[in-house]
Amino acid sequence: MRAMDKPDFAKLSMEELNRSDAASFKATEKTPIYLVLDNIRSLYNVGSVFRTADAFRVAGIFLCGITATPPHREIQKTALGATETVHWEYFPDTHSAVIALKDKGCKIAVVEQVKHSIMLQDFVPEAHQPIALVFGNEVNGVDDKILEMADAAIEIPQFGTKHSLNIAVSAAIVIWELWRKLPA
Repeated sequence: MRAMDKPDFAKLSMEELNRSDAASFKATEKTPIYLVLDNIRSLYNVGSVFRTADAFRVAGIFLCGITATPPHREIQKTALGATETVHWEYFPDTHSAVIALKDKGCKIAVVEQVKHSIMLQDFVPEAHQPIALVFGNEVNGVDDKILEMADAAIEIPQFGTKHSLNIAVSAAIVIWELWRKLPA
């Protein structure tokens, strides 16, 4: 490529990005994906999940058990204000959150390495069917009782020596892949 043919990679201004304000964002139609954080220890992970949820207009986040809730300085540090735009609810236990989501008509999909899991690239969300994605504790994963309640288990393929990903990274990967597959 010749120098004169090189495209201009100048960063876009805030006006060019055409971002919604918080009030407009709250009024927009949401992606029919809910996130359930099952006893997440890291407040930075919680904040990062909020930020990703904002980016893809996720319908809501259910914070469960020991998972911290906004407002909290460490959550805010990574959420960058997304706790003000993304709908969230707190449940003292994940079981109650899953029941509430099933009552809303959601299919429940745990993101976990289990027998009979479906690899993420092979999982196809049902059209016009809300789905709740359950992400488990950084050490213990999704609670066994919640596994029993799930309609599906999704696994992110991995090829390295480690057998897990950070929960915030996992959430971003799975949300992107499902968002990409949803009907327009």
